[in-house]
Amino acid sequence: MGLKFYIETFGCQMNVYDSELVASILKTAGYEQSLNIHKAEILFVNTCAIREKAVERVINKMHQYAHLKVKKGKVKVAGILGCIPQYSSDRLKKELPFIDILSGPDNYDKLPQMINDCLKSKKMQENLVLDKEQNYEDILPFTENKHSVFVTVMRGCNNYCSYCVVPYVRGRERSRSVKSILTEVKNAVSNGVTEVNLLGQNVNSYNSEGMNFAQLLNKVSEVEGLKRLRFATSHPKDISDELIQVMAENPKVCRHLHLPFQAGSNDVLKLMNRGYTREDYLSKIEKIRKLIPDIAITTDIIVGFPDESDEDFEQTLDVMRRSGFDNSFMFIYSERELTHAKKNFKDNVPKKVKAERQKRVIELQKSLSIEQIGSDAGKTKEVLIESVSKKRKNELMGRTEQNRIVIFERTNDVAEGDYVNVLITRAEGLSLFGKIVNNGEGSK
Repeated sequence: MGLKFYIETFGCQMNVYDSELVASILKTAGYEQSLNIHKAEILFVNTCAIREKAVERVINKMHQYAHLKVKKGKVKVAGILGCIPQYSSDRLKKELPFIDILSGPDNYDKLPQMINDCLKSKKMQENLVLDKEQNYEDILPFTENKHSVFVTVMRGCNNYCSYCVVPYVRGRERSRSVKSILTEVKNAVSNGVTEVNLLGQNVNSYNSEGMNFAQLLNKVSEVEGLKRLRFATSHPKDISDELIQVMAENPKVCRHLHLPFQAGSNDVLKLMNRGYTREDYLSKIEKIRKLIPDIAITTDIIVGFPDESDEDFEQTLDVMRRSGFDNSFMFIYSERELTHAKKNFKDNVPKKVKAERQKRVIELQKSLSIEQIGSDAGKTKEVLIESVSKKRKNELMGRTEQNRIVIFERTNDVAEGDYVNVLITRAEGLSLFGKIVNNGEGSK
């Protein structure tokens, strides 16, 4: 029996997938995964560098774990993976001197050797090389006992939005082969998975062997036993009419789209280097809703970007109202080293103004969410059961294909992973509540 390892994940869905990839690599190398940090000899934290708070959170967490290695000696190897080592390795070495391994997202296949070298030499092992060829084509992530999984179809990004550090810490975009994606999906489905989420920094840019993303969706949907197909994230400038048509016509592709618009002002969008205008964005939203009336759309919003005026901000609120988002991920602009914005723009919107703008965005989104999600009241929806409700053990939690959370009473004849028809009786906040019915297929 090999040493036990524990992985804690911070950040995006891509990091969740990467942690599963790491688990598979380490298991293949003879290590055993533990879900309890206090029983592990190897500790990894997989990290995100998208905001400064995310960096600080990881550093604080590692300080909390320091006693497991420094004082108790239980942890023999402690490492930080992902974007933060790629972004800020010197800071990590200075503030966390007990760390043994620093690895960027393109070097996880080297981890078994790095662990071995670390145990032998007691010296820090560091590998932050960005590899434009690395796609982990032949490695299947660990997906045991799951009904819904992530599958990365491409890595990296070519867009270089002026505020974003992703291209600098994850490299240029490269698409995985169709064969490797299908192999991974089929393997997941053979293990009981019925819902797959295709991931990429910008899935709309997928291109491999002459196949674009819309065509890939159709191809993956042909896998026997797959019931639902989701994807994230889409870039507004690249979402095609062909992709929208596939979403409208393919019954396995879920009626949910995450389409970040970031800001509603053309002046700010230009400074952000987003490659589209507010008019472009709203036109695409209109087209999508016309072809797919029951679709749920979510987004990302940044407030307080350099030079953002009150008028610019009001245009952001206007786009929100016109788009009718189910939910938004709302961020205050945070300067990031390496980026064009950090090097060329002054962070000149006062913190108080940023906070006030974020508060207004949150308030508006709350009202939009109530309106959009509440529209399901009285409908019967097909729900994939994910887990027992966090608040009450006699209730279950699942999601509709619109990615809306549904809470309903638990019965003895259903379990996690089942699809059930639920009559939605009411909506509260971001959640729907209902009861299981047996009156035919759930409506979309």
